[in-house]
Amino acid sequence: MQSATGAMAWEAAPLPPDAVELGRVHDAWGVRGWVRVHGVPQGGAALAHARRWFLTPPVDGPLARTFDAFAQPVRVRVRHVRRHGDAWVASFEGVADRSTAERLRGAVVHVARADFPPTDDPDEFYWVDLIGLQVVNREGVTLGVVRDLISTGPHAVLCLEDAVTAPPRQRLIPFVGAYVDRVDLEARRITVDWQPDYDD
Repeated sequence: MQSATGAMAWEAAPLPPDAVELGRVHDAWGVRGWVRVHGVPQGGAALAHARRWFLTPPVDGPLARTFDAFAQPVRVRVRHVRRHGDAWVASFEGVADRSTAERLRGAVVHVARADFPPTDDPDEFYWVDLIGLQVVNREGVTLGVVRDLISTGPHAVLCLEDAVTAPPRQRLIPFVGAYVDRVDLEARRITVDWQPDYDD
C-alpha cells in the first residue's frame, strides 16, 4: 500500500516461521501517522528493538468485520517506537497521516523471534522460549509441559499440563529462584524443586 506521498506504507510479506504475537494496534495516535499499540506482557523489549513488524488482520471482535487495510500479512518498517503510559506508540515508514494510521486499528502485531534483543541477565528468559519445555523435579519426576505463563505482578507462574494423569491436570509453579533450579533451553527442560503432591 502506498501513502499519499507515494512512499510504501506496508508491503505483503508472509509471517516468519518464528513470528511471535506481541500486541494489537489500538488506534491512531496524533495526526502524523503514529499508532498506539497495546502489547502483551514481556513484549516491550522486542517491540522497542525490532525495526520490522509484521501485521495481520484482526480475526475477532467488531474490527474484524470492518478492517480493510489488507487481507494477508504485511511487513512495516518501524521508524520510531516508545513507551507511552501503559501502551506503546510507533510510527512506520510511509505512514504520515492520521487517516492512514486509523486504517490499522485492530491489526495484530508480530515480531520475529530472531529480532528480539538478547537478554541482559543469563537467568532472564523470554516467555515464548519457555513454552513447550518439559518440567522435571530434582528426583527426575516429570511434572508436565509448559503451556502458558501468567504474570502475577511480582513474578510469573508456569502453567503446566501433566498429560501423564487421566484426565490431564494443570500445575502452577512460581517461576522464581526458590523453586526453579535450572532452565536448559538446549535440552528443552526446566528443573524445579517441586513435588507432585504440592498441588493436591
